[in-house]
Amino acid sequence: MVLTALVLFCCSTVSGDASQPPVPRLSVEISPTTIATPVVKESSSRPDAPTPKSAISSEVRSDFDFSMAGEPSAPAVQPALLSPVKPATTESYETPRQRKIWYGLLVASHGAAAFDAWTTRRAVTGGYGVEGDPFQRPFANSGAIYATTQVTPIVMDYLGHRMMRSSHSWIRKAWWVPQAASASVSFGAGMHNYGMVP
Repeated sequence: MVLTALVLFCCSTVSGDASQPPVPRLSVEISPTTIATPVVKESSSRPDAPTPKSAISSEVRSDFDFSMAGEPSAPAVQPALLSPVKPATTESYETPRQRKIWYGLLVASHGAAAFDAWTTRRAVTGGYGVEGDPFQRPFANSGAIYATTQVTPIVMDYLGHRMMRSSHSWIRKAWWVPQAASASVSFGAGMHNYGMVP
């Protein structure tokens, strides 16, 4: 055993090529009680060698077919492409019929707001009443009331369009409510104002 250790030690210190960098000397301790187990101490620190991969467990091995004969077995995990995909946009919720109704309600709500503005200005300038809305009161005596009464229908059009394209079905069923409410309130106010002037 001692002779084998000396031969290994001598072979490791002899360099075959002079251009190679010198190999650090290793000290070997031999214990008479153990069977030729050299203890190696390096003079310079080197990075640790990678640890070997553990063997595949029998459970994992049964999931895969390592044999080359026959048809390949199906993998345990199914690819994501086979599962249904949620659409990236909500454009599919909106139908052409709903879009036509939305445009019709848009015209109705803006027309009713213009009718309300006309009757309000007519009643206020004739001295038959005052504007009840505190936000519209500063504009009641000027032509700016035609523009300011269009703000609410624009907001309701946007809200109705967002509701039409919502991912919740109960919201999609009631998408027409904001526009219809805006048109009916404006038309009711316009009829009230029109009835005030003889």
